[in-house]
Amino acid sequence: MSIGTKCVQGGYTPGNGEPREVPIYQSTTFKYASSADMGKLFDLEAEGYFYSRLQNPTCDIVAKKIAELEGGTAAMLTGSGQAANFYAVFNIASCGDHVVSSSSIYGGTYNLFAVTMKRMGIDFTFVSPDCTPEELEAAFRPNTKAVFGETIANPALTVLDIEKFARAAHNHGVPLIVDNTFATPVNCRPFEWGADIVTHSTTKYMDGHGSAVGGAIVDSGKFDWNAHKDKFPGLTTPDESYHGVTYTERFGLGGAFITKATAQLMRDFGSVQSPQSAFYLNLGLESLHVRMKRHCENGLAVAKFLQTCDKVAWVQYPGLEGDKYYDIAKKYMPLGTCGVVSFGVKGGREAAERFMGKLRIAAIETHVADARTCCLHPASATHRQMNDEELRAAGVTPDLVRFSCGLEDAEDLIADIKQALE
Repeated sequence: MSIGTKCVQGGYTPGNGEPREVPIYQSTTFKYASSADMGKLFDLEAEGYFYSRLQNPTCDIVAKKIAELEGGTAAMLTGSGQAANFYAVFNIASCGDHVVSSSSIYGGTYNLFAVTMKRMGIDFTFVSPDCTPEELEAAFRPNTKAVFGETIANPALTVLDIEKFARAAHNHGVPLIVDNTFATPVNCRPFEWGADIVTHSTTKYMDGHGSAVGGAIVDSGKFDWNAHKDKFPGLTTPDESYHGVTYTERFGLGGAFITKATAQLMRDFGSVQSPQSAFYLNLGLESLHVRMKRHCENGLAVAKFLQTCDKVAWVQYPGLEGDKYYDIAKKYMPLGTCGVVSFGVKGGREAAERFMGKLRIAAIETHVADARTCCLHPASATHRQMNDEELRAAGVTPDLVRFSCGLEDAEDLIADIKQALE
């Protein structure tokens, strides 16, 4: 099936007389005839549900659709995109381990890595997405367990050279984890370029209407954990917390990573997505392929207009001809990039904040990639915890305005920007 058909039909095929729409299984628990039947579930010897903190049928249906969209073998939903990135890394890295990450990532993810997970004993080395292969190679250590990056970075809009980062990761026997939130599988499928694990903040374009917070992790099923047993004992040796199951033996390369993340991390941390939120997410996914085209059209129109404004210092949009990342964006995302435009207002931080306060259609929100146009001053909000050096490494300047083009008419968005600048 094409990507559009998967958006509408993927993940769920009702049987005769069953609901046409994905049902909401709004239940914490599930009834069984005997303790023996339930025991098989706890031993991972049978499929089914016993407690919605681990798995829920509604969530699994929607996760299956996202796996189909990305071309993966298994997926799981989480309570947020932040939880998805944490689980994806923590599933294979623990105290004493090391991870290589692009420096140009969302501020919340940077803080998760550089502060919170560092307190857990996991060290991160941040490299520029534009680094040379030699510079990237130098970042690896004997205890490196993964490489992380964002397809299109939030809010710097740098584009990750997926093949370069995948090649380096695989040369060192570790997987590449890619956050594909901004591009979505409609515009980019990282697995086709060598990525091994994909994450999403489903709160953004996938949901599309700002109704539900959520995240997702998708496994390509291609990374051979058994070829690097010493690096990934959590997947390749018995898990005593689950009766000695070895995930790669029991569930194969296509299911080991997600099963472990569910059986261990979701069990212990409980960052579950509610079935109600998963239902909303599925409604958003059904129109994702239609909406992304409009978001990209609006983003390009706004970027072109901003280039003509004498009160705008610079414009960054990877779909804009002449942009630093235009060529690499065309390689990985030939159908379009996203609806987010980053630009600087002449006059710096104060001018940027003053401009945003004059907008009438675009709302100032801690959100992005929504049906409604919104904007943010990252240096004052999402990246507020960073110092100036960290901001520069993340591609965030004091004058940067992140403008997320919604589904309104482009002419209205341009008129709103024009009057606000004036």
